[in-house]
Amino acid sequence: MIFFPTIRKDIHRTMFSNQEKKIIATAGGGGDSLLKSVGAAGGSAVIAVTFIHPIDVVKTRLQVGGKYAQLGIGGTASVIAKEEGVISFWKGIGPAWLREASYTSLRLGLYSPIKSALGADKPDSWFIMKFAAGSLAGGLGSLVGNPFDVLKTQMMTADGDKVPTLGEAAAAMYKNQGIGGFYRGLEANVARAMVLNGTKMSCYDQIKQMIKSSGVVPDGIPTQFASAMGAGFFMATTVAPFDMVRTRLMNQPPDAKIYSGAFDCVGKIMAAEGPGGFYRGFLPIWMRFAPTTCLQLIIFEQLRVVLGMKAM
Repeated sequence: MIFFPTIRKDIHRTMFSNQEKKIIATAGGGGDSLLKSVGAAGGSAVIAVTFIHPIDVVKTRLQVGGKYAQLGIGGTASVIAKEEGVISFWKGIGPAWLREASYTSLRLGLYSPIKSALGADKPDSWFIMKFAAGSLAGGLGSLVGNPFDVLKTQMMTADGDKVPTLGEAAAAMYKNQGIGGFYRGLEANVARAMVLNGTKMSCYDQIKQMIKSSGVVPDGIPTQFASAMGAGFFMATTVAPFDMVRTRLMNQPPDAKIYSGAFDCVGKIMAAEGPGGFYRGFLPIWMRFAPTTCLQLIIFEQLRVVLGMKAM
């Protein structure tokens, strides 16, 4: 894959750039606080995904299409439970945990340090700068988490009651597609992550600031909940098309590629299904984003306090 040979070089350059030194220095107490922030983010993400994963399984089946495309949310959930058992709603939970511990720990944990480095941590900071901070954190996290994302998608879409283990799925992927297979759909995934995290963190930050200024909602968890719910809606609206493209690319059979890349996938979805095709599975996406965002951010905020850090 053309992106893979450059990944290690890009990551190496990023790791030792002056910008990262600035991020660490402005993390609110140095590298120790940066590690605390990333650790708190990873912990909150793993807890949240354990409860939300069944919704993700239903959403992914709907996006892949086939027999599920005509069933809707209720019908898909019913067929999965009947044909594969209730435990199948947690197919792919292993790589989902690893994905959250890598990808989400970085995209949440790096937001505040990057926001500070960009000078966007003041009350009158521009919204676009907060969006940029969230996007950068999301893109970096996606580079690390992409292999687990591919494995999770493969395992969630596996029919039948025989669920491959994480090791089996990884071995099959490496055997059939080599190391590049773990970075299938990287372009769409990075773009999705940047839009998703930019929207999520900037909207949460902005809505929370507006609520605090109005005094309508009590401070603390009620304000965090209301802010996260609002951010979840905007996330679903902006991310749904990227999510569809990413899922289609990651779920291609290794011996019969349907799409040559992200742009080819966009063109074929548009031609075959129209604009509405990008929003297939929108309701389960929002149903996943709203509770996931609430759980992640509320738990993250509480863990930050426990670790002696200030709230976002």
